[in-house]
Amino acid sequence: MHQTESINPTPGHTVRDVLSKVPEITIWFWIIKILCTTVGESFADYINMALGVGLVATAVIFSVITVVVLTVQMRLDRYHPGAYWLTVVVMSITGTLYTDILTDQAGVPLWVSSAVFSGALAIVFLIWFTKEHTLSIHSITNTPREAFYWLAVLTTFALGTALGDWTLELTGWGPGLSILLPLTLIGIMAILWRFGADPVLIFWIAYILTRPLGANIGDWLGLPPAEGGLGLGTFATSILFLAAILATVVYLGISRADVVERPRDSRALKAGPARPRTTLGVLVAVAVAVVGLLVYTNSLPHTSALADEGSAPTCGADAPALTQAEARAAAQGAYPAENLTQFRTIASDTLHLVAQGDQAAAADRATDLETAWDDSQDALTAADCRAWTFIDNQIDPVLSSVRSGNPDAATEQEALQSLLGTLGAG
Repeated sequence: MHQTESINPTPGHTVRDVLSKVPEITIWFWIIKILCTTVGESFADYINMALGVGLVATAVIFSVITVVVLTVQMRLDRYHPGAYWLTVVVMSITGTLYTDILTDQAGVPLWVSSAVFSGALAIVFLIWFTKEHTLSIHSITNTPREAFYWLAVLTTFALGTALGDWTLELTGWGPGLSILLPLTLIGIMAILWRFGADPVLIFWIAYILTRPLGANIGDWLGLPPAEGGLGLGTFATSILFLAAILATVVYLGISRADVVERPRDSRALKAGPARPRTTLGVLVAVAVAVVGLLVYTNSLPHTSALADEGSAPTCGADAPALTQAEARAAAQGAYPAENLTQFRTIASDTLHLVAQGDQAAAADRATDLETAWDDSQDALTAADCRAWTFIDNQIDPVLSSVRSGNPDAATEQEALQSLLGTLGAG
């Protein structure tokens, strides 16, 4: 027996029995949603960084995959756990990558990205509501509503990524501590829902908040202990959560625990009478408290938790780019000799290993270079951030080429020799 519902007509629609394209909002929905957002963070990082595919190329790949899986999902005539949650996983990865491109490639500040995606989501909701007279997930019963729904989902992933990263930038919190803020806010949303707040509003707020929660969990599990994580790595974290998602989807497919076989109008969508003024007051108070917390923590001395993975500083958008000779002179004049010696030694060792054909050892040595460079970032950028930017842009192709799944010795040697040319003679 398949679930049907009788819906009220809106302009342009007639009353008819239709099949829902989304799951019920049960505890299973939120569990698997958080699992999906964690994969969005860890798997995107694994493809981009560990495999050396690159940010833009990874985004293009997953944009194509998004189109394919979304096409399959929208051609179905009812909710299927496997297709639905595969679409969510892929959109989680894709939305994350779009924000990362704005931040790391285009140098767009996170507060701007947050504002842009907030505006985009507001526009999606406005058009959706104007045309369909509802934003409820329980109304996803025709193609236009499903299209609006998936566009909103993709936008929430991009927005959640921007808001989460901006929070880390403002506070400097480590991955473990950073879990607490979105977790607390989601708990408040659950309490508001329990006491009668509008379920559609609370749903979408909680949906956005699960993105930074899942990303922070992924960072906490994947980052090394020196950076506040458990050291599982992005690959192990991705596999762990993909396995958990698969197990949950299989369970839901068998048990149908996320499909309730009774009319929607008899369901307890909220536990009490709606209190819009009270809800609005609480939400405003929570927003003020969060802003106050972020302002206070930002005023304290701290290093951004995104320092190791963010885009390189540019000393201002109008700063002219350095030539290699200028960058070499600036680095030798501003940076401690022991730092330059360390970088040259590691780069030379990596070049020697590449020439010998020992790719595994070369990749390990490249990781040493990445670690040493990141550990020195604060001091070096303070000394001369334009030189730091130039060298950092040379280290990226070294890491990508040496870690590539199909390494090319000539490409690796060219990247390493260019880096050594900037680091100068010992």
